[in-house]
Parts: sequence; structure tokens; C-alpha cells
Amino acid sequence: MMKRIQKVCICLLLAFLISGCTKQTQSTEEGNKVNTYHQISQEEAMLMMGLDDGHVIVDVRRQDEYISGHIPGAILIPNESIGTEPPTELPDKDQVILVYCRSGRRSKEAAGKLAEMGYTYIYEFGGIITWTGETVMGEEPETYDGQGTKNALQLWIGDAQVPVTWEENASVKALQGLLPLTIEMSMYGGFEQVGAIGQSIIRDDKRITTVPGDIVLYSGDQIVLFYGSNTWSYTMLGHMGLSESELRALLANGGVTVVIK
Repeated sequence: MMKRIQKVCICLLLAFLISGCTKQTQSTEEGNKVNTYHQISQEEAMLMMGLDDGHVIVDVRRQDEYISGHIPGAILIPNESIGTEPPTELPDKDQVILVYCRSGRRSKEAAGKLAEMGYTYIYEFGGIITWTGETVMGEEPETYDGQGTKNALQLWIGDAQVPVTWEENASVKALQGLLPLTIEMSMYGGFEQVGAIGQSIIRDDKRITTVPGDIVLYSGDQIVLFYGSNTWSYTMLGHMGLSESELRALLANGGVTVVIK
């Protein structure tokens, strides 16, 4: 109760200090409850970052964008990785969350999804391309699987590092034992890239219908990256946190070199 009162006081103080205050930009109604996020200026965001209120700054861009320059202290949760379940990095739904991306489009999408999940203090402040405050470069964020465990595997397609949520299974653990891997891949069927890993590893094939972004093991010795969909017997390895258009830009224009390390 005290925590909620503290956050209300902080919001009232901010409203008194800055003109215009925050404005509601989206609401979603679930029964009698209306969940909202607020769009604020970057000047307001800077003031909020100076408060000792336990806030978290969330960058919802891709990992390669984050590494190229981000706001100090920001954690990376790519917009494409935010579904209908609360992110493991945000366990407290009453925490003040400041959200940004490159230009403001993805941050609005992410803020809306978080609001629908019941997060109560979400503030969206646009894109880093207009940010006049401090930024830092070159720091690689920790990546996590669906259980909140740090992942050792990193996936690169050409020069782009791709965010991946890896499965927690025996095949992924066996794949880790082969790192680093460089795989020359070829387009197949207009919906996937496929390449051999050089040896067979343990598999647990099941007949599944893949979706864009899925990473699977085929026949025990081939990795398949999907930018489309197919139904076959595969072992699921993970899922790339990119939109379908981003996946097609990376994978639908000829063979690619993939590095897993």
C-alpha cells in the first residue's frame, strides 16, 4: 500500500514541476478495469529518470540497435518479444516503466501491450533519434530464455545480431557444445533458410507448424530458420524476436552465413 502511495505522490510531484504533465494515449478495457499508458516528452522522461523511485528504463529495439547506442541503465526487451505474458525482466506491475525505441512507433506498441497485461505506471517517451541526453555504446545486454535464465548462445545473420529466445531442452544444450558454429545456409521453398551443422545431435522431433522466426533442428544435423511457415517433424530450438518484414529482409534474398556463438 505504501509503495502505491509513493508512486502516486511521485506522479503528483511531476505534474506540479512540469507543464503539460503526462497525457493518456491509449486505454484498453478489461471488464471494469481500464489499463492505460501515458505519452510524455523526453524532457519529462529525463526528470523522471532523476527520481529515486525504483523506475526501470526499457529499450524495445533490436539487440544490434541497443549495442550501437542506448540510454544508460536501460534494459533491452525487444518489442517483438513482448507477447501476452508479462516479461520476466518486469516482475513488478506497479513499477514505473519508461519505454523508448528508435522513432516512437515500437515503443507505443510495446507500451500498449504492457498496459493490456495490467502494468499500471507505463510512460512512453518516443525515440532515441531525438534524445538529447547521454547515451552509451558497445554494452551487450544479457539475454534470457523463457525461464529467466541467462543464455550463452548468440545468433548472427551476416553482420546483424538477432535476439533469440532459446528453448530449454537437450538439443539446445548439445548445440552449445559445438560452439562456435558458422553455418552456410540456403533458401528453400520460399519460407526458410537451411544449413548443415556438420554432425548429428540429439533430437526430439514432433510434427509442428512453424511460424516466422522459429529456429528448428531438422534430421538431427541441420538448422532451419523460418521467415515463413511449414508443417513437418522438427525439434524446436528457439524463436527470433524480429517482425516478419525484418526476417524477410534478412533471409529472403539469397543464401546467408549464420554464426552461433
